[in-house]
Amino acid sequence: MTDSAGAGIRVAEAAARSVQDVLDALHSGPRGLSASEARERLAVVGPNAVRSHHVRVWAVLGRQLRSALLLLLAATAALSFAFGERAGAVIIGVILVLSVLLGFANELRAEKAAEALHSRVRHTTVVLRAAPSRAREAPHGADVQDARSVEPDETGPAPAAVEVDVTELVPGDVVRLTLGQVVPADLRLLECTAFACDESVLTGESAPVDKSTAPVPEGVALAELTSCALMGTVVHAGAATAVVVATGGDAEFGRIALGLGERQPETDFQTGLRRFSMLLLKVAVVLTTAIFAINLVLQRPLLDALLFSLAIAVGITPQLLPAVVSTSLATGSRQLAKRKVLVKRLVCIEDLGDMDVLVTDKTGTLTEGRISFQAALDPVGTDAPDVLRLGLLATEGEPGGDHLGGNPLDSALWQAEGAAERTPDGVRRLAVLPFDHERQLTSTLLQHPDGSRLLVAKGAPEQVLARCLQVPEQAAAVLKARFAAGSRVVAVATKDAGPLTGIAPGDESGLRLAGFLVFLDPPKAGAADSLRRLAGLGITVKICTGDNALVAQKVCADLGLPSGRALTGRDIEAMDDAQLTEAAEEATVFARVSPQDKARIVGALRRRGRDIGFLGDGVNDALALHAADVGISVDTATDVAKDAADVLLLEKDLGVLADGVAEGRRIFANTIKYVLMGTSSNFGNMFSAAGASLVLSFLPMLPSQILLNNLLYDASQLTIPTDHVDEEQLRAPSHWDIGFIRRFMLVFGPVSSAFDFLTFWVMIGIFHAGPALFRSGWFVESLATQTLVIFAIRTRRVPFFRSRPSRPLLAAALGVVALGVALPMSPLADTLGFQALPVGFFLALAVMTVLYVALIEAVKQIFFSRLEARPTRPRARTRTLRHRIQRRAARFSHRGPLPPQHP
Repeated sequence: MTDSAGAGIRVAEAAARSVQDVLDALHSGPRGLSASEARERLAVVGPNAVRSHHVRVWAVLGRQLRSALLLLLAATAALSFAFGERAGAVIIGVILVLSVLLGFANELRAEKAAEALHSRVRHTTVVLRAAPSRAREAPHGADVQDARSVEPDETGPAPAAVEVDVTELVPGDVVRLTLGQVVPADLRLLECTAFACDESVLTGESAPVDKSTAPVPEGVALAELTSCALMGTVVHAGAATAVVVATGGDAEFGRIALGLGERQPETDFQTGLRRFSMLLLKVAVVLTTAIFAINLVLQRPLLDALLFSLAIAVGITPQLLPAVVSTSLATGSRQLAKRKVLVKRLVCIEDLGDMDVLVTDKTGTLTEGRISFQAALDPVGTDAPDVLRLGLLATEGEPGGDHLGGNPLDSALWQAEGAAERTPDGVRRLAVLPFDHERQLTSTLLQHPDGSRLLVAKGAPEQVLARCLQVPEQAAAVLKARFAAGSRVVAVATKDAGPLTGIAPGDESGLRLAGFLVFLDPPKAGAADSLRRLAGLGITVKICTGDNALVAQKVCADLGLPSGRALTGRDIEAMDDAQLTEAAEEATVFARVSPQDKARIVGALRRRGRDIGFLGDGVNDALALHAADVGISVDTATDVAKDAADVLLLEKDLGVLADGVAEGRRIFANTIKYVLMGTSSNFGNMFSAAGASLVLSFLPMLPSQILLNNLLYDASQLTIPTDHVDEEQLRAPSHWDIGFIRRFMLVFGPVSSAFDFLTFWVMIGIFHAGPALFRSGWFVESLATQTLVIFAIRTRRVPFFRSRPSRPLLAAALGVVALGVALPMSPLADTLGFQALPVGFFLALAVMTVLYVALIEAVKQIFFSRLEARPTRPRARTRTLRHRIQRRAARFSHRGPLPPQHP
C-alpha cells in the first residue's frame, strides 16, 4: 500500500527514499498531523495493533468440549439411548451439559476479568500534533483524499508534543524517540542524534545498530535499514524524531507477530497443572481399563460396563480444575487490582507468590522518588552558582522547552529556584550527546555570542572524574561526605571545544572539573514497614542501584535494612560466575552496576535455587527483568521495562508488592486444596468402585449416579477460591511438587477407600441392601465424606477447627451434602435410580463421617510432620526469540478485531 491518503509505505521502500520524498508520499510534514487528520486516518487504516484481547465466547465454550473423555462418554450415552436405555442416557446427557455449562460460566468470568485487567495497562508514545490550518485541515465529513492533496503549510505555530496510545498511531504521524523506548511502528528517521537501536527481537543479534537519516540502497537486508527504526525494537542510545510509515500487521514486526500466533509459553504454574492432570489421567486409564475388564469377565452388558468405566474415568479426572484455577486467578486479579497490582497474564499471579528474594532499585521504592536539587558546589565544596548554570545548559531538553520524557535529575534542576534566569541569553546549543548507560554522561556543545565554543559534560562522578585532566585532592572528600549523607551527586566538567560542530564519545576527554550538583531523594515514609512485611513473608530484599554504594547503604541504615556486604560493578566484573554466586548471597547492596551486571546478579542468585523477583523501571533493567523468575515494573516505567515485566505496580511501593506476594500465595494455596481433594477423595472413591465391581453381582453405582456425584462435588469446590489461608502458609512460598501430590494420593486415597468398604459392609451386612438401596447409601456416604473432608485438608492445623473456612465454602459444602442426603427421598429418586434410606443409615453415616475426619486428622499430622523440606534447586527459565516477540506484541493490542493486513 503506497502513496494513498492515510496509507503507509513499506519500510524497505521508505529507507531508500529521501526524507522529503517519504513525507510527500505520506501527505505529512516534519510538524506531524493535526488531531483531526490523525482521527480520519485511523478510521481508514485501523488501529496499530497485532493482538486482540476481547473475550471470545465460542473459544471458551470450545475449551469445555475439548475433553476426549467427555466426548466419548456422550457418544456412548447416545448409543445407549439408541439401544433402548433412554432414561439413563438422558440423565447422563443432562449432567454432562450441566458440567460443561458450569465450567464455561466460570472460565468466561475469568476471561472477562483478564480483559478488564489488560485494558488497564496502557502503552503510550509522544507524537507531534500540528496546529490546524486551511491547507492541512478538511471540513468535517469532507473526502479524505481531497484533503490530503493540498500541499501542507509548515509555517504555522510550533507543533505540540502530546502522549497518545500506541494503537492510535497512523502513517504520517511524527513521533519522538528517547532512550529505552520501544519503537511503536515502522518509522523513517527525520532527525537523530547518536541514535542506535537494539534489534535483537527481530534479528537475534545483540549488538545495537547505529542509525542515521541518510537513505540506504534498495534491496538491503532488514538489519541494514539504518535510516529507519523498526516496530518492536528498542532505543539503545540517543534520541530521534521520525515519521510513521507502517503500522500494525503492515509493519515488519507485526507480520512476524501475527505469523507466530498468540499462544504463550507455559509458566511453572501451568506446567505443574499439566503434569498433575497427566498424573490423574494415567491413573484413570489404568483404573478404567481394569474396571471395564472386570465387568466384561463378570459378563455384564457391554454398554453398561463401558458407561460405568467411562463415568469412573470422568470422576477421577479433574474436569473442573481449569474452572477452579480460572476462578481463583480471576478472583485474585480483582483483589490485586484493588491493591494497585496488575498482572500481564493471570497465571503470573502464582509466580509472584513464589518469590523469596527481591532485587530492587532504590529510587521510588526505598526513597520517595521525588528528587530535589540541593546545592551546586565547586570541587572543594563551596557554593558555585556557575555550576548550576552549566548543569542547566547540559540537560537533554531545550532550555525553556518541554521536558516530556526527560530524566528526573534534569527536571529537578529546572525546578530549582531561579533556574530560568541562570541560562544566559545568546548561548546557542549546537549539539547534544544524550545519556546512555555505558558512558553514564550527557554532553552538550555550546556557542557563546563571541563565537567561542564550550563542551559541557555531566554525569556519574566516577565517569566524569576519569575524563578530567586534573582533579583537586579535596574533591574525593567532598564526594564521600555527600554520599555518606545519602545525597545523589552529579559531576560537571567542561573544555574548550575549538572548531567542533558535533559531539562524539571520543570528544568527552581532557575535561576540567567544574564542580558537583547535589540532589536529595529522602527515604520513603512507610518503606520500613514494607520491608518488615516482606521479611515476614520470607522475602530477602537486596538493592541494585546505579548510585554510589555509600548512598545505598545510608538509605538501608535509615530504614533498618541490614546492609551487609556491598558489591560494586567493578567487583562484579572481576568475579567469575562461581565467585559471584557465593558473593551475591551475602551481599545486600549492588552499586554502580551495568545492565549486564544486574542480569548476572539475578542469574547468580537463581543458581542458589532461589526464586528471584526483580523490580525495575529503567531501560537498564530490561535484561534483569527477563532473567528473573518474575519481573516487576511500574506503569510509569520505560517501554522496554514494562514489556519485560510480568507484573506492573500502579504505585511504586514495596507495600503494594507485599500485598501482591501474599495474594499470589493465597491463590496457590487454594488451588492446591482442590488438587489434594481430587487426589484423595476422588481417587479413593474410584478405587473403591474397582474393588466393589469384583465382589458385587451388580454395578455399585449407575454411571449417571457417578456423574451426578461428581457434578455436585465439583460444584461445592468452586467456592475454594474464596477460602481463607492460614497465616503460616503465607510466610514462605510453596511450589508444585508432583512427588508430594503422588504421596498424598497414595496415603489419603486408601483412607477414603477404607470407609467406602466400611459403607459396603454396613449396607450389605446390616441393612441387607439390594442394588438400589446399596447405590443410594454409597452415593450419600461418598458425597458426604469427600465433600466434608475439605475442612480437614484445607489446613495443616490440628485440630482443623482452629482454622476458619470462608462462609461461601462452608455454605457450599454443607448445602451439597444436604442435597445429596435429600435426593434418595425426593420425587427424582426413581428417575435417578435411588431408594429411600432407613433412619438407621443416617446414624451410621454420622458415626462414619466423624470417624473418617478423625482418622484423616491423625494421618495428616503424621504425614506433614514427616514431610521433608523442599530441596532448593535452580529452575530453568529461558526466554526464546519467539517468546520475546509474543511478549512485546502484547504492547500492540486492543479490544475488537484486528484490521486486515494489506498485501
